[in-house]
Amino acid sequence: MSRSKVIKAGHYNWQGVEKKEYKTDTRNFKNVHRFTLLGDDVPELNFQTRYFEVQPGGYSSLEHHRHPHSVIVIRGSGTIILDDELHELSLHDVVYIAPEAIHQFQADKDEPLGFLCIVDRYRDRPIIPDDETIRRNITDQKVFEKIKK
Repeated sequence: MSRSKVIKAGHYNWQGVEKKEYKTDTRNFKNVHRFTLLGDDVPELNFQTRYFEVQPGGYSSLEHHRHPHSVIVIRGSGTIILDDELHELSLHDVVYIAPEAIHQFQADKDEPLGFLCIVDRYRDRPIIPDDETIRRNITDQKVFEKIKK
């Protein structure tokens, strides 16, 4: 019997998929929620497909880790800090986050920023960079001033 399925969506919510807090172990983010769409309940997949939504004025944690990410913006616009660069994001933009790249998503355009994020199912935990790591890796003053903690 096939375990294939379709998860119906409506206004950035998916049937049977719980809307969760972005993280529970830190407080260095603001107004972010996540949905794990595929991966937890499909053991055949070696990856997870997740949807994150950052509300206006919100931001994800500034972090880095060993695993890569594939990100596709499917709602709104915003900005990403990607190492020592700022990039404006808009609908359907695609982002590759390389291993160990410091990154942070910000919904700084007066609208939600929603994106699909695809990662390995088994991966390392995010690392919140300390001030020394930030200073060593973020040398552009505009980027440094944009960081939210």
